[in-house]
Amino acid sequence: MIDYSKVDFTKVLTRYDLAVQNETSPEEAAKKMLPTDPTLKAVAETVLYKKIKEVGPAMAAALAKYPADQVINDGLVPGIDAVGKLYNDHVYYLPDMMVAAKVMEVGITLAEKKMGGSRETKADVIMHAAEGDPHDIGKNIAAAMMKAAGYNVIDLGRDVPITVAVEKCIEVKPLFMSGTALMTTTMSAFPEEAKRMKEAGLNIPLMGCGGAVNREFSNSYDLGIYSDKANQTPMIAEKLLAGYDWKRVREEWDSIVKGE
Repeated sequence: MIDYSKVDFTKVLTRYDLAVQNETSPEEAAKKMLPTDPTLKAVAETVLYKKIKEVGPAMAAALAKYPADQVINDGLVPGIDAVGKLYNDHVYYLPDMMVAAKVMEVGITLAEKKMGGSRETKADVIMHAAEGDPHDIGKNIAAAMMKAAGYNVIDLGRDVPITVAVEKCIEVKPLFMSGTALMTTTMSAFPEEAKRMKEAGLNIPLMGCGGAVNREFSNSYDLGIYSDKANQTPMIAEKLLAGYDWKRVREEWDSIVKGE
């Protein structure tokens, strides 16, 4: 009989995903990613800890002390960045992202009221859920993160006809258009949209997103690029704003979504 008395099973039985979660707690993310200024940190914490009832008072205190754009960039944005980190590390999940994004939206609205209108934005982007697809939770989270990053989001909603999406893209000529599909029966809208965009002379990236879509599919047609998670969308947008085209985004996708 084999003697197991001296065998160390800890390495065999360790759940390394759980070990990573313990190392990457919300508290640890707060230490590394949130501002040190107490007023701005309080704003960031409402997003990180999903305290929707506290965002109003925290924003009021911050807006009484700092310009509205600074409160967004140095308060709300670090909070949602930390949420994105926790989501990537499987500490936070989709419901956490949804609530944090809602807190962020409330904060941005309060800041914009202080400005007397919407702040200056980096670029226009169009977002929609594919024709026939009623699922828009992921799109809504990505839209909130794009707004937080300083972009003007033109949200066409869900179950958007191909013709409507393409016509809006022709009209606006955005930095990119993103489409979300949670159903395999609806994701075929994206190659058709891309085809019509090219026929209209547009070289605008069409970002494929959602549970039904993968990177291989998004890269299978011209103009197509891919975003796997909501927090990757602003990372890709920054590269497009810097002059990347859809081909270069494909080539450097791995490093882009790692924040490199």
